[in-house]
Amino acid sequence: SFSNFLRYNGNFCCLCLLLQYLDHETVSATFIDSSGQFVSSQVTRISRNPYCGYDQQTLSNQERMEEDSLLAALHGQVPDVGPVPFVKSTDPSSSYFVILNSAAFFKVGSQLEVLVHVQDFQRKPKKYGGDYLQARIHSPKLQAGAVGRVVDYQNGFYKVFFTLLWPGKVKVSVSLVHPSEGIRVLQHLQEDKPDRVYFKSLFRSGRISETTECNVCLPGNLPLCNFTDLYTGEPWFCFKPKKLPCSSRITHFKGGYLKGLLTAAESAFFQSGVNIKMPINSSGPDWVTVIPRRIKETNNLELSQSSGTFPSGYYYKDQWRPRKFKMRQFNDPDNITECLQRKVVHLFGDSTIRQWFEYLTTFVPDLVEFNLGSPKNVGPFLAVDQKHNILLKYRCHGPPIRFTTVFSSELRYVANELNGIVGGKNTVVAIAVWSHFSTFPLEVYIRRLRNIRRAVVRLLDRSPKTVVVIRTANAQELGPEVSLFNSDWYNFQLDTILRRMFSGVGVYLVDAWEMTLAHYLPHKLHPDQVIVKNQLDMFLSFVCPLET
Repeated sequence: SFSNFLRYNGNFCCLCLLLQYLDHETVSATFIDSSGQFVSSQVTRISRNPYCGYDQQTLSNQERMEEDSLLAALHGQVPDVGPVPFVKSTDPSSSYFVILNSAAFFKVGSQLEVLVHVQDFQRKPKKYGGDYLQARIHSPKLQAGAVGRVVDYQNGFYKVFFTLLWPGKVKVSVSLVHPSEGIRVLQHLQEDKPDRVYFKSLFRSGRISETTECNVCLPGNLPLCNFTDLYTGEPWFCFKPKKLPCSSRITHFKGGYLKGLLTAAESAFFQSGVNIKMPINSSGPDWVTVIPRRIKETNNLELSQSSGTFPSGYYYKDQWRPRKFKMRQFNDPDNITECLQRKVVHLFGDSTIRQWFEYLTTFVPDLVEFNLGSPKNVGPFLAVDQKHNILLKYRCHGPPIRFTTVFSSELRYVANELNGIVGGKNTVVAIAVWSHFSTFPLEVYIRRLRNIRRAVVRLLDRSPKTVVVIRTANAQELGPEVSLFNSDWYNFQLDTILRRMFSGVGVYLVDAWEMTLAHYLPHKLHPDQVIVKNQLDMFLSFVCPLET
């Protein structure tokens, strides 16, 4: 049987152990726990389908153990129970949760425990786990919210742990994002159908032009153009044009999404209004009353939150409050200008960090975008405040990237861009790389982060005063089709990997995952402005912390 996996609302606890498989090999590995301490443990190496030579990478022993530990921890969440008919899959409408000790009065800082029991569509209790749940506490009148930590007991029961962080009437909400039966389908697609999003490139010379398919890995024996990056070793291939040389590549763009990926039986596990992001109701009160702490107790509470903090923060009156430090509010454009004066800010990654560029150039009138003639929503983009000597840049990460059209000359890998930055006290770097990797085996993402991490370590080594900020993944709206490509389940895996790989590296984290899950607004790939504003306030608080 599986050991108990602690899931931090889409974020595994850092000491997940994988259980015995028929084809396995146990190796020693070093983990970094939630407080940043190194912990040695035994890891079961998973037998996985080789993908595109990723099993043949030249890795150091430490890198190999890290990859094995990440894959082992993430693999163990899906129980292997064989085919399950729809009626025996998890039914959120007949499942329920109970607040333990709900009649009691709670103080701010107390732990609240919620027991979740899942049942199938025949209203029979389920005997195994693996469902993906999201949970939060919230007080709508106070515009307050925080996420919970989910423990899967692998027997149809789950427990959710909340820290009560504000006084008043606090409501509990639990949702089924996907049933475990759907999770098994998503895992199969991730490992066996990584080409379900495909890409293309235009090749042109004179009046002759051809378009061919491209990807991290291409099937068959047709001639290929090898665009593998010489510095990072990141693989990328296109089918060779019939009449043109590989050097005539002009653009990269998203080709499309494969259809007909599921059987009728599998499709039943992905139904809007039935089993995708559906609420699980309580079988009793769904709220508790929280009373304030005394001043002395409040001071002790703050002191106890110095390391390994979960949740990392909470909303109160629509403002994000990190629990580890005091976040500033940048409500006036002049506050942002003062903070960024004489600084160069580099934003690297996908469209979720492009939102930061768009917010800053819209909100700060002196920050004027310089027209580079770049494609809309693609970039690169540049904004300048000459008066205050501020330079703001945005550049998308290298392939795979599902943008409309990117000039091949503008396809740059974040690691290579970081290697070209001198750094220093007036240099700020922010990175968000996650969404476009959701369809690939996890090894592809681990490799990308490993290259970025190496470059970050080198940058901080030569210029320790450089501020480097990582924006995490976030939850989004899901339907039957989007779930197969960009499910929160895929993205929480990427988020878990990112947190663990950058733990102890000396970077700051903007916890976009908690900031979307804890908020009352519907989940969106590109969160609404109030959430983006809180992300920017946190980012700028790292750049210009309160002087204490």
